[in-house]
Amino acid sequence: MASPAACAPAALAELLGETLCAADGSAVPTASLPARGVSLVGLYFGYCGAAGGGGGGPGAQLAASLAAFYARFQPEQPPPPVQPPPPQRLELVFVSAEQDRARWLEATRDMPWLALPFADKRRKLKLWNKFRVSNIPSLIFIDAITGKVVCQNGLLVIRDDPEGLEFPWGPRPFQEVIAGPLVQNKGQSQDSSTLEGSYVGVYFSAHWCPPCRSLTRVLVESYRKIKDVGQKFEIVFVSADRSEDSFKQYFSEMPWLAVPYADEARRSRLNRLYGIQGIPTLIILDPKGEVITRQGRVEVLNDLDCREFPWHPKPVLELTEANAVHLNEGPCLVLFVDSDDDGESEAAKQLIQPIAEKIIAKYRAKDEEAPLLFFVAGEDNMTDSLRDYTNLPEAAPLLTILDMSARAKYVMDVEEITPDIVEAFVNDFLLDKLKPEPI
Repeated sequence: MASPAACAPAALAELLGETLCAADGSAVPTASLPARGVSLVGLYFGYCGAAGGGGGGPGAQLAASLAAFYARFQPEQPPPPVQPPPPQRLELVFVSAEQDRARWLEATRDMPWLALPFADKRRKLKLWNKFRVSNIPSLIFIDAITGKVVCQNGLLVIRDDPEGLEFPWGPRPFQEVIAGPLVQNKGQSQDSSTLEGSYVGVYFSAHWCPPCRSLTRVLVESYRKIKDVGQKFEIVFVSADRSEDSFKQYFSEMPWLAVPYADEARRSRLNRLYGIQGIPTLIILDPKGEVITRQGRVEVLNDLDCREFPWHPKPVLELTEANAVHLNEGPCLVLFVDSDDDGESEAAKQLIQPIAEKIIAKYRAKDEEAPLLFFVAGEDNMTDSLRDYTNLPEAAPLLTILDMSARAKYVMDVEEITPDIVEAFVNDFLLDKLKPEPI
């Protein structure tokens, strides 16, 4: 059996391609990184204007901080050939959203790290989808041996650990990260150990964010309904407010617990643990601290009576206004049916559910998120809006894969949708055999 180290070149090359670009324009074999002592790779997603060092403002400040951070993990000079490379090196790979080659070349010449080749646009898009990158700049650390995510929010690492003392910043158990006092809105304090044995919602939110305030009003009612039926459930508010006064004003509306606003380090560690890229975000944990769903916001809005608590993810969702936000998170298979009748939608869900379950299980075994989300869309205003936006035909049934970030669609318009047709369509998409149409 091959060792993990022996698999490293194949794992990295599959993810990043055979070669990467150095600042001087030379090609660096991806497979050579582990042999050079690289144990962690940071994927740096952004536009050239935000990644380069020219000009001023936040982009330039970030580039300077990142360059100083990166330099701490580089040897001052190459080791002699008879000596092994220094351990625990960090390498960065810039994954650009830039469409102009001249700007890309200018920016990458100023970067001390590597870059994905400009021409490899399909791979760039696959990386953005695979890691669910929704905001840029974004920095994701992956293990150089396995290619698996170590930390989803590397920019917080640079802020919190500029000396790199906590390298390699791997995930820690929730119970360890949350450890310490929690507060109630009346000022009382209790230890985080009181969460043991309960389902926990970790709620990232802020008063300045209108969608957060809307969700909080619904979540308060959901919280009370769940508690009233005797479920062991607690919510911990992790504030992104801009002042302690704003935190206190907002928290006064909440009947649950919070990480003290002054404990910025613990709030930041929780953001890092769950790779928070936007708010509001509600993470639902089981009593062991394992993630049940990262989509608590959608679940709460779709289940006002809380009948499906603790909201274990469904392989196939029925498209609604509340969960349409998922369409922007990566490629989605959407089966359009010709009726909003519950029976028709349910039959469509049953048709694609075995394929969805198979895909989800395959990627879960690799400790990865599935590369597709699965939806059924009936006849309603949300479906009409989606058809109009993506310029889809009115035909039904209609089998599609929509990739909003790439502004691409894949359409199969046949008279009858069968499980074999769906499975072949999905497999061809995953193998890059389908030709996209523009949205």
